[in-house]
Amino acid sequence: MKLRMLAHSRAGDKGNTSNISVIAYDPKDYEHLCHYVTAARVKDHFQGLVQGDVIRYELPKLGALNFVLFDALGGGVTRSLALDAHGKSLSSAMLELEIPDPPARHETISV
Repeated sequence: MKLRMLAHSRAGDKGNTSNISVIAYDPKDYEHLCHYVTAARVKDHFQGLVQGDVIRYELPKLGALNFVLFDALGGGVTRSLALDAHGKSLSSAMLELEIPDPPARHETISV
């Protein structure tokens, strides 16, 4: 499944560094995201674009992951001729990451 089925995302920038958050729609999916959306997977997903390290920060109380991608914006806003110099579209690209479906939840129905 695509990551977008379980989470939304937002991207920001500072110089040549991109910051991408992944926020679970449902807090119950946070652990699943932690398991499958790793810094290594994100770096591989953005291969050819991210030249530096990728660091993941976990924010369990928010049900969110925050990724910092170094050397990811072609030099940064003032140095790149890229159409999306701020890297805002990277949040949409992040949500294209394929992850396994979460385990089925057994919900009880009260009558």
